[in-house]
Amino acid sequence: MSNETKSGWKLIAAAAGIAALAAAGVTALLVNIFEHKQEARNTFYRVVEIDDTTVDPAVWGKNFPLQYDGYKRTVDQVRTRFGGSEAVPRTPTSADPRSIVAASRLEEDPRLKTLWNGYAFAFDFREERGHAYMLDDQTFTGRQQYKPQPGTCLHCHASVYVPYKKAGNGDLIKGFETMNPMPFFEARKLVEHPVSCIDCHDPETMQLRVTRPGFIEGIRALKASQGIPDYDVNAMATRQEMRAFVCGQCHVEYHFKGKEKRLTYPWKNGLKVEDMLAYYDEEGFKDWEHADSGAPALKAQHPEFELWNQGIHARSGVTCADCHMPYQRVGAMKISDHHVRSPVLNINNACQTCHKWPEEELKARIETIQERTHKLRGLALDAVIALIRDIQAAQAAGASAEKLAQARDFQRKAQFYLDFIEAENSMGFHAPQEAARILAESLDFSRKGQATLAGQTVVVASPPPAKAAPAPSAG
Repeated sequence: MSNETKSGWKLIAAAAGIAALAAAGVTALLVNIFEHKQEARNTFYRVVEIDDTTVDPAVWGKNFPLQYDGYKRTVDQVRTRFGGSEAVPRTPTSADPRSIVAASRLEEDPRLKTLWNGYAFAFDFREERGHAYMLDDQTFTGRQQYKPQPGTCLHCHASVYVPYKKAGNGDLIKGFETMNPMPFFEARKLVEHPVSCIDCHDPETMQLRVTRPGFIEGIRALKASQGIPDYDVNAMATRQEMRAFVCGQCHVEYHFKGKEKRLTYPWKNGLKVEDMLAYYDEEGFKDWEHADSGAPALKAQHPEFELWNQGIHARSGVTCADCHMPYQRVGAMKISDHHVRSPVLNINNACQTCHKWPEEELKARIETIQERTHKLRGLALDAVIALIRDIQAAQAAGASAEKLAQARDFQRKAQFYLDFIEAENSMGFHAPQEAARILAESLDFSRKGQATLAGQTVVVASPPPAKAAPAPSAG
């Protein structure tokens, strides 16, 4: 065989080999595309049946292992600069069997004991932890020993949807009304898990839903103030709104109303701090009488939903889930990250999807906002405490009842405004300008209280005419 013929056969063999490899590659690509299409079409495999009575998240996890793996990671304890907590060891006792707890905020900042003197929070208040701890931390808080708590607390600290339904013989609201006035430890026997899958998802469709009566009634009152009567959140909210509303079921300001201890969100006038203070004033409500000053004081509770509503993210349609549970790719599937945590610990997925700057710069921007808020918070806290001390001194000096009443009312305002930001867990980040405004007004109320005691004429601006509050802007 000639050399030319041999070379020809070699070229043919090489071409055939290349063609075979190309065919194999194309086949593998087509198979991979087909498999990914099947993955995207079948987002979960129904390993077990779940229904409207399946509370245990581990059972849901058999159908949704990726989401359940994230949910279990809420046991993580990681400190950010202005929130979260590393694990703090403690010696278990018969009253509190925990060997690990969160750091005490009262030890970090003893001024808080003065701020809340006479109230259970001055006895025990700790850094926030993940959802995995929400039930145990409420069960074993020292506040339970200071003053027995009602079953109302479980509304946000446990998976209560099924217990409410059972207590109400199938009626969610009746069960809510039954469990609220129970002593905490009696109601505690009816629940088993912290927040679970069933609290936010319909087991048939997996669509988001609101299951907390407090939010159902609160958002209805808010919408009524906007001219929307009989608002049904589960029928009328958009999907994007629901990505905020399911979090707003619990991350809100509230109070226990009447002897029934009905959990009530003070939203009938709107979601701003002054709207809620106006509601409390109309109701003549106080959480306690301050032990040092005698002021009818209010204790704000984690109003993340309300502050977020005043910020640029809400106005841009960015919801809680977009930042705290950002989407992640797993194969061909896109799922929400159920490892609910601070976006500062997950900047790449939580922030850089929209903000195309280096991670270090984004973290620096966040911490700059929080540092400024924290400084303002410290100034406002000092001012309230100074007012409390001045009221004490005026009482001892025999100040008139009228003068003391005016000063106590300014303390009530200053303290609630300060506590609104103190209790809110973003250190101002959810709405930086609004947080700064609230703290500045707290400082002003404290100054006016001191001026009143000093005999100076204090001009209190009349509130503007009431206007319908803007709708939560999640959609």
